[in-house]
Amino acid sequence: MGISKIEVITGMSKLTNLISELSKVGVRGVTVMQVLGCGIELGTKEYEVELNEVMELLPKQQINIVVEDDKIDKILDLVKKELYTGHIGDGKIFVYGIDNVIRVRTGDEGVEAL
Repeated sequence: MGISKIEVITGMSKLTNLISELSKVGVRGVTVMQVLGCGIELGTKEYEVELNEVMELLPKQQINIVVEDDKIDKILDLVKKELYTGHIGDGKIFVYGIDNVIRVRTGDEGVEAL
């Protein structure tokens, strides 16, 4: 069984509900970081008519989840459902393959380390 990392970058208002829903589907751990960034809209607010020519970095959250591959589709569906508003800034999801996970305290590796 493989292991993957799901990295979610989204606005600041979605964290509480997302973490609650992830807990309900058996996600046992997440890492959350506050970051600054912008996408193709260059940090433009949706209600602004003209696009800025210079990027404006906006506060975002980066949520990292490492899970078994067989849980990825369920988690991705949940994340998309929780984050979707249909407006600029809903976020991006990246999925990466993980070669190995090692729990330092016990030496467990792979899925057992999760």
